Amino acid sequence: MTLMEECRRTVPDTVRKIAEEEGVRPEKLARQVAEGRVVIPTHADRRDEVRPVGIGEGLRVKVNANVGTSPEVCDPDLEVEKARAAVDHGADTVMDLSTGGNPREIRRRIMKAVDVPVGTVPVYEAAVEMTRRGQAVVDMDEDDMLRAIERHMKDGVDFMTVHCAVTLDALEDILRRGRALGIVSRGGAIVAAWMIHHDAENPLYENFDYILELAREHDVTLSLGDAMRPGSVLDANDAAQHRELVVQGELVDRCRKAGVQAMVEGPGHVPLDQIPAVVRLQKRVCDGAPFYVLGPVPTDVAPGYDHIAAAIGGAIAAYHGADFLCYVTPAEHLALPDVKDVILGVIATRIAAHAADTARGMKYARRENEEMAEARWNLDWDRQFELAIDPKKPRHYREERPPQAKELCSMCGEYCAIKILKDALEDRR
Repeated sequence: MTLMEECRRTVPDTVRKIAEEEGVRPEKLARQVAEGRVVIPTHADRRDEVRPVGIGEGLRVKVNANVGTSPEVCDPDLEVEKARAAVDHGADTVMDLSTGGNPREIRRRIMKAVDVPVGTVPVYEAAVEMTRRGQAVVDMDEDDMLRAIERHMKDGVDFMTVHCAVTLDALEDILRRGRALGIVSRGGAIVAAWMIHHDAENPLYENFDYILELAREHDVTLSLGDAMRPGSVLDANDAAQHRELVVQGELVDRCRKAGVQAMVEGPGHVPLDQIPAVVRLQKRVCDGAPFYVLGPVPTDVAPGYDHIAAAIGGAIAAYHGADFLCYVTPAEHLALPDVKDVILGVIATRIAAHAADTARGMKYARRENEEMAEARWNLDWDRQFELAIDPKKPRHYREERPPQAKELCSMCGEYCAIKILKDALEDRR
């Protein structure tokens, strides 16, 4: 029995634990899981190993961090270190996107190294296997793709991206109308190239019932990939993106009927003014399914600073209803991120999530802001560091540039606004 099916009968302990952490009623949360408006991605064999996390309606906005090797840079130890650093700095989940070395061994190591849900993209591994056989990626058959999915599920991954919603209709929109950047989703490009080469429908879409059987057996959450996500703001909200979204909505319904948890992945590069409409449309078409967005990135011209651009877009998306933000690092579009890049990406995305939760009136966010305001009024620096999203950096600044007076800071010194007002109030007494 899957967690979704359990929630249709009772309130599992996992749900009660998350409800307590989130400050919501367990019965309500169980109902949301049963209806598919919240997912708790935990493999059936890892419920005692993974710290459960709820993603969806009415819950704190969650943050994912991607790690993984590439053919150019393959250091499994580094990827394990990056995964641990991401979790240490507040990532709620980790995805392993390895395409270099031994992907299976790397994901197993990452799963052992962290106590949060771990996701993967099985079609990457299917493509890697073809290349290592000396064959073209498009020469794989549907069994190669399905075997990779089954292997990842048997290995215990908690959630996985499957690019099942890109169909010939959506692909034809791109081929006929063109795009500034075509397809930038790596998994989407692999599947689309296969479809073009074979002049055939997406085998993951056509075999979706079988994928559901596997997901139900292992209780793996499906993350319905957005192969048509725009890679430039010029391509946002075109026909291909919308056609895929309609199919994602269909697949969400099929997942729920099968008792399989599902979330929906979304764009991508989207102009700031279009982000609210993108989120509202997804929520309507996919009947409130949790929305998992990459960024969104609202400008194409910030290489080296895309973690900031994505945080801006992510805050807007989350305020309007996105539930799950996939981080973007400063190395996005440029290189494989290192540990420092991972940390910066996580912190920037957590800031976006917290800003959205503050605007949404989440109790935890208001409490944390109140506590920070009190600590600042009291000039209690240690408490400010404790409350900070990243305690190390503010402490470093203060130690590196110390003030003359211990209770002040080196920016304002004796002209500290709080000190001036406090002194005036004291004199008045």
